[in-house]
Amino acid sequence: MSIARPFTRRNILSLAVAGASAVALAGRAGKVLGATAGQRWIELANTHTGETLSVAYRSAGTLMPAALARLQHLLRDHRIDEEHAIDPALYDQLADLAAAAGVEPRFEVISGYRSARTNAQLARPGSGVATHSLHIEGRAIDVRLIGCRCDRLRDLALGAARGGVGYYQRSVFVHLDTGRPRAWTG
Repeated sequence: MSIARPFTRRNILSLAVAGASAVALAGRAGKVLGATAGQRWIELANTHTGETLSVAYRSAGTLMPAALARLQHLLRDHRIDEEHAIDPALYDQLADLAAAAGVEPRFEVISGYRSARTNAQLARPGSGVATHSLHIEGRAIDVRLIGCRCDRLRDLALGAARGGVGYYQRSVFVHLDTGRPRAWTG
């Protein structure tokens, strides 16, 4: 089911709180990785491959190509070992949601990029996998935020209205993407 989220006073306040939290946590995050001021970082742990990567991906507003390449590798389709470019707005969304939650940007990744072939294999009736998934375009990620309940992460993402938000309570993860704002449960 898709639910449009109009801009309301509550949504705008949620965005303001997220921004303030991001500023408050920026200094703390930089110390964690030895990053300098003005750097944005995330940590991703791939639940399928066991790989973990903590990396500053943006410095003084500029994307860092070597870091993006490392993130792209971690988020590859592990079933066929295929990589695809990932939308950097997804990393910003993750970092901002962690800041809004008041925790460091450390995520467990259930699914990142999926090839069209893999997606077709997974997209069977009742599976919860969309036939035309944004995972295929490198614009979606399924995650858990360490130190934050998934229902809270969902609520923060809905308030931010920066893309699609799917909540999978039984599987304990949240789908985030950079598509149009919409919501569903799986």
